[in-house]
Amino acid sequence: MSRGALPKKAAQALSGYLKQHPEEILRAAKNATQLKMGVPLAALRWVLKEVLGNKVPEDLELTARNPGLHAAASLDLMKTPIRASATVLVERIDLREDALLVDIRLNDIEMEVTDPSSGTPIAALLQSGALDLSRPGDLLSYLPQTPEFLIGAEENRLSFDLMRHPKLSAELAKKLVQVLVPLVGVQAIQTEGEHLEIAFSALPKGASGAIDTLKKIF
Repeated sequence: MSRGALPKKAAQALSGYLKQHPEEILRAAKNATQLKMGVPLAALRWVLKEVLGNKVPEDLELTARNPGLHAAASLDLMKTPIRASATVLVERIDLREDALLVDIRLNDIEMEVTDPSSGTPIAALLQSGALDLSRPGDLLSYLPQTPEFLIGAEENRLSFDLMRHPKLSAELAKKLVQVLVPLVGVQAIQTEGEHLEIAFSALPKGASGAIDTLKKIF
């Protein structure tokens, strides 16, 4: 799909969704007064499939386990077919002029080998119960390579600097983050019912701090 086609398709999907769920309009208006934004999980599923396409597992499931987001999908892990699931809790979002720091915790991690005859080392470890899935951060230390934007991993906590991701390290993305940082902050991301709720704070550095930062940029 071309980049130009995606906004049009998204607008059509949004229009159809609001016709079926008119209560979302009132919910959005109420959230706006509280500096919050609620994203329906149905919309999140749609965006993932449209943007990432075939990279998203066909059987991906996203459900709310308040305040976390539970995800489950079939994956290929080191040539081992598995069904994996976990509950994601966002602990920290720190927007800076040169970094976008996010800390998450993974709870209720489960991995089931879907082909018992695969015979891979990973399959043997999972089937024997030798892997401690409650500490994914420690398991990552055994991998030969990890993404550059993963900056910390310990027990069930993972830390990311999303500005190190190739798609966010581009100059335009950096400029956008620099503009947003003095204007708005993200206090929390958590599920509430069938929505992903994002709570914002206005002018985290104060009005004078925002003006000073914007003057430096422009």
